[in-house]
Amino acid sequence: MATLMQRLQMFLRSPQGQRIVQKGQQQLAKPENQARLRKIATRIQSRKR
Repeated sequence: MATLMQRLQMFLRSPQGQRIVQKGQQQLAKPENQARLRKIATRIQSRKR
């Protein structure tokens, strides 16, 4: 039986996984999404302190 990581790697190598990765990269290239992620990251970092 494949471990979760192995199954995830197999999925990401599949055509469907590649499409999802590509869509994610396109979304991350947008400045408004980058700003949203930075805001979330600073919130998470401030909670850890």
